[in-house]
Amino acid sequence: MESKFATTAPNKENIVFLGIGGNLGDRLANLRSAINLIGDRIGKLEKVSSVYLSEPWGFKHAKYFTNIVAKVRTALSADETLASALQIEAELKRTRSGNGYEGRTMDIDVLFFNDEIIRTESLIVPHPLICQRLFVLLPMQEIEPDFVHPQTGKTILELTGICTDSGKIRKLTLK
Repeated sequence: MESKFATTAPNKENIVFLGIGGNLGDRLANLRSAINLIGDRIGKLEKVSSVYLSEPWGFKHAKYFTNIVAKVRTALSADETLASALQIEAELKRTRSGNGYEGRTMDIDVLFFNDEIIRTESLIVPHPLICQRLFVLLPMQEIEPDFVHPQTGKTILELTGICTDSGKIRKLTLK
C-alpha cells in the first residue's frame, strides 16, 4: 500500500491533534508524563484541553478513563508522529494483548494531521471513530471548536452537537 506521508514536505510545520487517555495506574500522572514526552519528542504544544473523566467506551471496566486532547505543532510526518506516540505509550507501560479494547495506562491516538486524509496499513486519519466519541469531541471542542473535519465538512462543534454517544463524561476540576 502506498503511503500518503510522502506528500508532507520535509521540515514543514504540521498541526496534529492527539487524543490522550488511560484508565490504569496514576491516571493524572500518566497524562502529565505523556504531555511532557509529547512536548519533548513530537513538537510544540499549542493547546491542551482540560481533563475529562469518562466511562470506558466499547468495553466494560471498573475504572473510568481520563482523557485530553492536545494540539501540537510538529516538523514530524504523520508516520513519525505515530511512531513517537507508540514509543511514549510503551514507556508509560502500555501493553497490548490483541484482544480488542481493554484497560490501559496510556493511549495516544492521532486524531487529525493538518487537514489530510491518510489511509495506510498503520494509520487512518482522521481517526475513524472521532464522530462517535464524546470523550474525544468534548476536549477537542474546548480547544478548537471551529476545526473542520476534512471528511464530513462539519466543525467539531457541529459534530459534538449530533454525536449519539450516551456515555458518562465530565470535565474534572483540578486544583
